[in-house]
Amino acid sequence: MKNTGDFWNSFKESITLKLFMIGFLVLILLIPTSMIRNLVMERETLMNEVVNEVTSKWGNEQTISGPYLVVPYLEQIKVDDEMKKVRQYLHILPEELFISGKMFPKERYRSIYKVVVYKTDLQFSGHFSLPSLQSMNISPESVVWSEAVVNIGIPDMRGINQQIILTINQREIAANPGIKFSDAVKSGVNMPVGDISQQDLHFNFTLDINGGKGLYFEPLGKTTVANLTSSWNAPSFSGAFLPDQRNVSEEGFTAEWKVLQLNRNYPQVWINNEHRFQDSAFGVELIVPVNHYQQTMRSAKYAVMFIVLTFLTFFFIEILKKRPIHTFQYLLVGLSLVVFYSLLLALTEHMAFALAYLIAASVIFVMVSLYAWSVLRNIKTTLMFSFILFIIYTFLYTLLQLMDYALLMGNIGLVIALALVMYFSRKIKWEGREAN
Repeated sequence: MKNTGDFWNSFKESITLKLFMIGFLVLILLIPTSMIRNLVMERETLMNEVVNEVTSKWGNEQTISGPYLVVPYLEQIKVDDEMKKVRQYLHILPEELFISGKMFPKERYRSIYKVVVYKTDLQFSGHFSLPSLQSMNISPESVVWSEAVVNIGIPDMRGINQQIILTINQREIAANPGIKFSDAVKSGVNMPVGDISQQDLHFNFTLDINGGKGLYFEPLGKTTVANLTSSWNAPSFSGAFLPDQRNVSEEGFTAEWKVLQLNRNYPQVWINNEHRFQDSAFGVELIVPVNHYQQTMRSAKYAVMFIVLTFLTFFFIEILKKRPIHTFQYLLVGLSLVVFYSLLLALTEHMAFALAYLIAASVIFVMVSLYAWSVLRNIKTTLMFSFILFIIYTFLYTLLQLMDYALLMGNIGLVIALALVMYFSRKIKWEGREAN
């Protein structure tokens, strides 16, 4: 009993004060933990800047809007008690729009960062049906058919690789830069189609275009059908509509969309700028399968839990095994746990996340275990502490892999940890003496 008395006599602080100091250390360690999370966000921001820089030179995200027909006409409008002819613009969308093509992904590197861009080979076809002008209160004689144009919206014109030739009713028309007579889109090309009165217009054209991040289409047809294939095996289908059919494998992906006029919020025909193409685009984004910054950030969010569990392990060893541990020694162990996240971040920029995690966890595991042995001077107690540390790092890696079940598994782990704390703390009298 003398050893027990000497232990408690040498333990100048009460257990409550010790716990208070441990809690204070945890709060102090929140500062470097927060700095690590800020560093992760800073590095991810730098990566995004590099991606934007590379794609701005190759071609930004592309959303193809078209083709659509714009026909000018003159309308008699009373202005200051006088009837004047004012030019109006009739927008006509295709009855059917078929899109098929291939995306060819290309990887570009800038420093340590990889950027995924693409080149496309797209074929568009379909037909326009001219609306009944009488039903729209438009006089056929007022329509300026000779100035009718077909517009195609292309956000980043720098991505165009070849001249765009529109074949309409077996006539070939070369595209001109710029959008005419319309604010439905901001940039693109136009093709003057000439006198098209009393005709159904069948069209087709090929679009060879570069882009980055994603490729999207506006469903301008009364019925729009799009088919895409690519050798990229990590697509993210997004936008207003998901594919009706899709197949993703190691060899790449295929996807098919079918969108009806009723699925979007603008009509087939309108006058002037009553409508714009918005909130209806669909398509695909070529993503890098694993964003190591996101995984590192997720792991850093568990830092406080890891520090608390490690400190509690030390605390129970100190109390139950009569091994006094100085507050400064707690601090050193806590700092080593924080350094793990910084080391993990640095390694993931140069290798796969799994390998980076293994190396970072191994380094910290060995360092903390050896330090624990130097403090505890008991091989059995040290092995027990090392085993708990091993369980903690294994549990973290498991959580990072379980995207959908991470919250559930995290809560199960916390309940188990709390149950163990309650179990081992039952032997402790918090007045400062061990229970009989």
